[in-house]
Amino acid sequence: MAAQSVATSAAPGSDTTGSVDLGPATGLSCRECGTRFELGPIFACVECFGPLEVAYELPAGDPEALRAAIEAGPNNIWRYAPLLPVPADVASKPSLNPGFTKLVDARNLAKELGVTGKLYVKDDSGNPTHSFKDRVVAIAVEAARAFGYTTLSCSSTGNLAGAVGAAAARAGFRSCVFIPHDLEQGKVVMAGVYGGDLVGIEGNYDDVNRFCSELIGDPLGEGWGFVNVNLRPYYGEGSKTLAYEICEQLGWQLPDQLVIPIASGSQLTKIDKGLQELIKLGLVEDKPYKIFGAQAEGCSPVSTAFKAGHDVVRPQKPNTIAKSLAIGNPADGPYVLDIARRTGGFVEDVNDEQVVEAIRILAQTEGIFAETAGGVTVGVTKKLIENGVLDPSLTTVVLNTGDGLKTLEAVSGTGQTATIRPSLDAFRAAGLA
Repeated sequence: MAAQSVATSAAPGSDTTGSVDLGPATGLSCRECGTRFELGPIFACVECFGPLEVAYELPAGDPEALRAAIEAGPNNIWRYAPLLPVPADVASKPSLNPGFTKLVDARNLAKELGVTGKLYVKDDSGNPTHSFKDRVVAIAVEAARAFGYTTLSCSSTGNLAGAVGAAAARAGFRSCVFIPHDLEQGKVVMAGVYGGDLVGIEGNYDDVNRFCSELIGDPLGEGWGFVNVNLRPYYGEGSKTLAYEICEQLGWQLPDQLVIPIASGSQLTKIDKGLQELIKLGLVEDKPYKIFGAQAEGCSPVSTAFKAGHDVVRPQKPNTIAKSLAIGNPADGPYVLDIARRTGGFVEDVNDEQVVEAIRILAQTEGIFAETAGGVTVGVTKKLIENGVLDPSLTTVVLNTGDGLKTLEAVSGTGQTATIRPSLDAFRAAGLA
């Protein structure tokens, strides 16, 4: 086993000997060269600097028995504990217990977009802090507990800051999170209300992330678990639960097509990983599926590379209302390209005007108020159908990853239809009768 010489900001008393209890997780594996490491707060391979991800000894045996055990579990992500890097008793620990959000049969949206097959919206705005980030943070909290950390931290475009603040408050950690200084006010308030330290950094998300990388290697960061840096291998696994839930909610079937927003790209890559695990375990029947990535035009490094046929994702300076996706140098960008090409999918982008239009379409057809990231996925879905890239006759799942109340600025022109005196005559005169 390779030595762990990567700087880790290890916590006092943290255990990196392989004896920590993270359930079926057996170690970490480099995604590039395959080098194995013991479980610990590390995120980069010392051999090739590739990213690390969790390796497992997944349950073996009767798929029907595993399905039954999952279905008998709690109505949150802990029903999938045997497939996650968490201890078996995780459901008994203080947690926000995210997950098992609605899979909406979006018939009205399907009609609006010209979809003749089944169209679903996986609406993750129903999580405790109203975004999918509660899933990934819940897994990171268990790793932080295992490694003896006392402070939870992150670099964030907004949703993650709120999720870390809330999870830390519930689990008894101190929190200190870092955000770009010009985030949407709704996200700032939600991140700060939980009582932890919220620090604005002058610059964009990539500037914030660089700062956190410096802090993690400094004595000031001792005892800190950065959920999306030194705990990133564990944190990322939370996105697999989206794949698990979608397939279970479809009657243990794979969808034909998925449209997934891209920020760092980790969510998309982990959903694919989750689908592959379900196939390997025999929980779903193996069949082809296509994964489509969605970006905002003002921050579209992955879609730019995909359309140009490149394998390298060149960084961009973000300029979009979809701030939760505004990561100009996405860590998992190259892996997103691989998955889109392997599955026969595509990576597309839409401009800010199309994002706002899509937010309104989703709200007015299905009663779902999406944040700008959801506007990106719905807008890209619309564009892919119009361009003949996405097959409207197949079963398609579109992800909405957050609540529109966090990005009210995007639809600020929305308001009262009319202001009238309290009389029937005034109502008639307004032409509303």
